[in-house]
Amino acid sequence: MDPATLIGLLLAFGAMFTMLYMEGASVSSILLPAPMIIVFFGTIAVGIASGTIGDTILAVKALPSAFRGKLPAARATISKLVELAEVARKDGLLALESEAREAKDPFLGRALQSLADGMDGDELRETLEDEITTREGTNAIAHKWFSTLGGYAPTVGIIGTVVSLTHVLENLSKPDELGHMIAAAFVATLWGLVSANFIWLPIGSRLRRLSELEIDSMTLVMEGVLAIQGGSQPILLEEKLQAMVPAHVLGKEPAQEKASDARAMLDDFKEAA
Repeated sequence: MDPATLIGLLLAFGAMFTMLYMEGASVSSILLPAPMIIVFFGTIAVGIASGTIGDTILAVKALPSAFRGKLPAARATISKLVELAEVARKDGLLALESEAREAKDPFLGRALQSLADGMDGDELRETLEDEITTREGTNAIAHKWFSTLGGYAPTVGIIGTVVSLTHVLENLSKPDELGHMIAAAFVATLWGLVSANFIWLPIGSRLRRLSELEIDSMTLVMEGVLAIQGGSQPILLEEKLQAMVPAHVLGKEPAQEKASDARAMLDDFKEAA
């Protein structure tokens, strides 16, 4: 689980409420039901109206992954593909059929099954690329839906403010209440901006980033499987796949991590001495 979204949102709202406290304002002054209803429900409503019911359902189902989305483990994927390459060189491609049934990644399982079935290399690449393209398009529906809400929310907030100011103009005969009413009117604009920049746009960007990582992982699997079909040597396959992954995503090998820790301990000891 990568908690980046949860941490970021907590810090953002924490900063806003800290500002309210430092300004001497009350949190209850912005937690007004009427403006929040028009902003949140109105924004979601126009978001639904801008697409199809299927788009909305897909976006809602994708929402949990924005908070608990698991990042693909590139090094583990490469290790698995190298292991499969060794099996194929030793026992042949038919031996991958059992590996296909045991694969935890459905995409890898289908690719291995096609490989074991003797599918032609060009046809296999085309099939896998089509599946990757379809997955990318499906993921795009979800992250675009939330990004669309981020575009609507500020305008919906302004609509709420205009509605409230209309009510203010109807009560000019009550000067003692005008200050409070005008302040309450602008709460809708506030929540429009806050919901767009603190909720909808970050969630949309998060889902887009998770989609990019998923597509990269699927592409890595595709290239690995095709290399296995071509009879690539495990060592060369590992080098090829590692070259496809950025260093910060690939991370360090366990042996490298232990060596780094040992060097760090040695440096600390020298400094203490």
